[in-house]
This record gives sequence, C-alpha cells and structure tokens, in this order.
Amino acid sequence: MKRTLPEMKPLPLIILGVFLAAAFLIPSSSIFAASDDYPKKPVRFVIPFAPGGSTDVVGRLIATKLGQRLGHQFVVENRSGAGSSLGSEMVAKSAPDGYTLLFNTSAYATNPLITDVPYDPEKAFVPIAKIGGAAAVLSVHPSVPANSVKELVELAKKQPGKLVSSGAGLGSFGHLASELFRHMAGIDYKIVQFKGGGPAMIDTVGGHSQINMGSLALTLPQIRTGKLKALGYGTRGRSRLVPDLPTISESGVPGYDAVIWWVLAAPAGTPKAIVEMLYKELAVILQAEDMKKAFDIQGADIDLIDPAATVKFVEAERLKWGKLIKDANIKVK
Repeated sequence: MKRTLPEMKPLPLIILGVFLAAAFLIPSSSIFAASDDYPKKPVRFVIPFAPGGSTDVVGRLIATKLGQRLGHQFVVENRSGAGSSLGSEMVAKSAPDGYTLLFNTSAYATNPLITDVPYDPEKAFVPIAKIGGAAAVLSVHPSVPANSVKELVELAKKQPGKLVSSGAGLGSFGHLASELFRHMAGIDYKIVQFKGGGPAMIDTVGGHSQINMGSLALTLPQIRTGKLKALGYGTRGRSRLVPDLPTISESGVPGYDAVIWWVLAAPAGTPKAIVEMLYKELAVILQAEDMKKAFDIQGADIDLIDPAATVKFVEAERLKWGKLIKDANIKVK
C-alpha cells in the first residue's frame, strides 16, 4: 500500500526566531570558545633578533610573565636575520591560532620599507599591542668642540661632510635616527655603518667617529665615565632617567622625534578574543614593579596602547619613516 508523507506545517514564527537566533550566535560562541581554554599548550614567542639586546631582554621578561599568568610556557625563539625579516616571515606563515607570536621592534614598520620581504607587511599580522619604547640619544666624543645640539649643528655647517657618525647598520634604528637628525637639522656628515649598536658605540668612544646616535642603555655608562658627551634626547619630552638632558627638539631641531618601540603581534586571522585577552594580560603585567625596573634599565618607557590604536600608530610610523627613507635613498638589497 502506498504511503503518503504527512503535510509539513510551517513553524510558528516564535520557534523560527529561536532557530535563527541560535544560528547567528554560533560564530560568536566559537570565538569565545577559542579564548576560554587558551592556551592549551606552550606558545612560540618569536624574537627576530639575536639574544642579549634590549629587545631580547624585554621580550623574554614579557614571555615569562605571560606564561606564569596563563599556565603554559611562552617559549622564546630568537630568529635573527635580514633586519627582522626571517623571524617575521616565520610568524606570518604560521597558523593564526594564537600559538605563534612575534615580538618585534619598530623594524616591524621600517624594515619592509628598506628591503623586499617575503610577506605582506600590512596584511600578514594583527597587532596585539605597542608596548613601549626607547628614544635615541645624540652623543659626541669629548674632543668635539660642541656642548649642545645647537653648537654641533653650527660646527657641522662650518665643516660640511667632515664629521663622521657611527651607525648600527644600514637601515637600523640608529642609522635612521641619525639620518633624521641630519635631514631635519639641514647638515651634512658621513655615516659609517657597523654591525650593531655596540660596535658603533665603541668606534665613537675610541675617537674614530665623532657622533653617535644610540640607545640610552648603551650611552649612559659612557656619559657617566666621561667617554662621551650627551647633547640631546631623541623624543619630545625629557627622560625621567636623565631629566637634565635636554631634548633635541628643544635644542634647535624642533619636532625631532626618534623612538625605537616594541610591538607584540600575531598572524593575521588570529581570533579577536585571543588578541584582546593577550592585550589585557599585558596591561596587568606591565604594572608590576619589576617590569618597570626592567624598562628603566633599558632606558625605555612603558607606553601600552590597544590593538586598534597600534594599527593607527604603525601606519603613522610607516608614513614618517617612509618619507625619510625615500628622501635619503636608503635601500638594503
């Protein structure tokens, strides 16, 4: 006997509404689930520079603190090379699941402007936070007859091309900070490149070069022992660590601002809930006294901004340094 199917009646509107509401809630619920049990395993914390520098020191402290708070180790991997491109590429091509993070400097914005990188710098990452930074310090060898930024500018104008500045490497922060000073002050001097801020500092201390644009952490010991003269601090406000040192901006080069900053980022597509959770953890971590002391030792300031603000900050930095790099024709092949 042939059976007939019962007639299907339309669902009442209220029941249909419940089903539709549930359907729309599924994506949101899955996002929250992504962070509720995160992390379930160790997290790779990639620092694209060699061990021992300020970035490595600060990065390792943050990784340790995150691991302590979240119950799984944040394992630091130093992947140095190509101005941070090697480590950045590894993170860019990692799964966007929150288990591979990048702790970079301002090279995050500037390195792709100087050399070709194997990833799209504007689309490969989602920033978690800009964490803080350290301003450049303009110093000279004691033999240089200049005791202020203004006097150095006047000296350079009288002797165009004769003074020599030691650079920390082509396209490095120290190099860019020196180029920015030369450009904004309207002066001309040579910049000789070394492999890192340490060798560049040694060259100036030895009197082979006359000018150095380095970090406060490297410069301060040389200032205290009289091996260098500090002329200006590289951001618009004076440092609380050396309050008597005037800024370059207030000393004859208005608007000068050169700060190497640190950023924590993840591969693009990392769940928003994980990004926001990591930002909130950073906000707690950076309030600790030992973190503040660690930043002081590195001559740096804590300056935490959220993911959205970091995106805008990085865009502004790309524009600022991009113009300088183009004007100075800086290119690393």
